[in-house]
Amino acid sequence: MLFFIELGSRRVHLAGCTANPSATWVAQQARQLAWRIADGEVRLRFLLRDRDDKFTLAFDEVFRSEGVEVIPLPVRFPVANSFAERWVGTARRECLDHLLIVGRRHLEYVLGEFVEHYQEARPHQGLGQQTPSGGPPVQVPGGRVVRRDRLGGLIHEYERAAA
Repeated sequence: MLFFIELGSRRVHLAGCTANPSATWVAQQARQLAWRIADGEVRLRFLLRDRDDKFTLAFDEVFRSEGVEVIPLPVRFPVANSFAERWVGTARRECLDHLLIVGRRHLEYVLGEFVEHYQEARPHQGLGQQTPSGGPPVQVPGGRVVRRDRLGGLIHEYERAAA
């Protein structure tokens, strides 16, 4: 699984999943994110990345061509990548540890649903109880509470029903 996370907003961009990631595959995923940068959908100034051999000069050049400064993280210093490590732990604890994943497409579907929940409905303490999508869920005063199930009931989202 390859993902990008915006530190300020905590928005996650799921790039893709593969059993055998290669430098070529990683560079292609970077190009796909770069297209979103070029379209103005994603704004990046810096890219922090670890020192895995899969992150080659081709990967770095994709982002440099979009005006993004690529910063390799220090060797053996996981605290420098704490936001990404935290997201992986959250995805595992709240989602992946409770499901039996049967293939790549299934994993991509499950992660896609979890990322949407994470960004649209899950409040974050570091964001003042707001969601990464830009704000708290709409609050309708009074009325009954409605539950929406995701991933077969593994994740529940709650909101007030409109009167």
